[in-house]
Amino acid sequence: MNIMDFNVKKFAADAGTFLSRAVQFTEEKLGQAEKTELDAHLENLLSKAECTKLWTEKIMKQTEVLLQPNPNARIEEFVYEKLDRKAPSRMNNPELLGQYMIDAGNEFGPGTAYGNALIKCGETQKRIGTADRELIQTSAINFLAPLRNFIDGDYKTITKERKLLQNKRLDLDAAKTRLKKAKAAEARAAQLNTSQPEENNIMVWAEEVTKSEQEVRITQSEFDRQAEITRLLLEGINSTHAHHLRCLTDFVEAQMTYYAQCYQYMVDLQKQLGSFPSAFRSNNNQSSSTTVPSVSASSVLASASASLPSVSNSVVTSGFSELKASSGSRKARVLYDYDAANSSELSLLADEVITVYSVPGMDSDWLMGERGNQKGKVPITYLELLN
Repeated sequence: MNIMDFNVKKFAADAGTFLSRAVQFTEEKLGQAEKTELDAHLENLLSKAECTKLWTEKIMKQTEVLLQPNPNARIEEFVYEKLDRKAPSRMNNPELLGQYMIDAGNEFGPGTAYGNALIKCGETQKRIGTADRELIQTSAINFLAPLRNFIDGDYKTITKERKLLQNKRLDLDAAKTRLKKAKAAEARAAQLNTSQPEENNIMVWAEEVTKSEQEVRITQSEFDRQAEITRLLLEGINSTHAHHLRCLTDFVEAQMTYYAQCYQYMVDLQKQLGSFPSAFRSNNNQSSSTTVPSVSASSVLASASASLPSVSNSVVTSGFSELKASSGSRKARVLYDYDAANSSELSLLADEVITVYSVPGMDSDWLMGERGNQKGKVPITYLELLN
């Protein structure tokens, strides 16, 4: 029974405090009560914390979109994370594209130029998919996790303490309002009782004033203590910014590594595909019974050149052989666009005419090409010698 009485009294006290705060808050909104303002430094810290929280959330959400564009996949990952379970592993988009290319290449035949090219492209796409996974994993650990920890941890603590500060401020202002009303009532009682003093009435209001003054001192002390706690937490935002800066640097390094890997993969792939247009052309000129047994780009070229019975191709081959054996130059028409892989090579545009000649010690599949003041190595498979 005593415990029940205590609970009822505590509930009544809490309800009274809540009602007092509600009345004070309403009167402040209506302009009927004064409000204790926070000092400018604390207000600036609160504004900085809100700004940090707002932009951290936006950056975090957009980073998640960048790393995982599929909204359904993001929702699935979120659900598994809340359930504290690992999401099932699935192929990402580059890996899936790579697998399709490899399957198609095997279907068309790895010995054909197109099939071989598809397989090589598929393998490169899979490597890009692996790099993509590494980027997501690294970014999630080194960048997204610290941002999320701030939102779910530090800022929630700041919000809790800020709410306590607001309640302490309402208690203080409510106490000030009661003190002000008690003093006004005491003054009115003193004026009304000047002719016929009623000591009891004056004593009641004097006690009420004394009680209100004590309440103001207590609530002021609690407010000041809570303001200091909140201020110390808010000053930690500078440390949060410094930590997030280090995390941002890690994210940039992860992106740099990812894009450097992807660039190198594509450069290597471009070199492997450099002679594929010629092989594909030769493949189309072969009889249906002729096959190219090798999987690599260079062997496709070699076997295609060796097995072609075409008279025109024999003439072309002999023309290049004569040019390599001589010290002169010839005009040649470019058959396909070609992008130079490095500074020693010359980029080509289809149907343009350039001057070509051989240089001692040069690989048999290359010639030196000149176009005006520009010159560099060019693959012979992209050229047609002119008479």
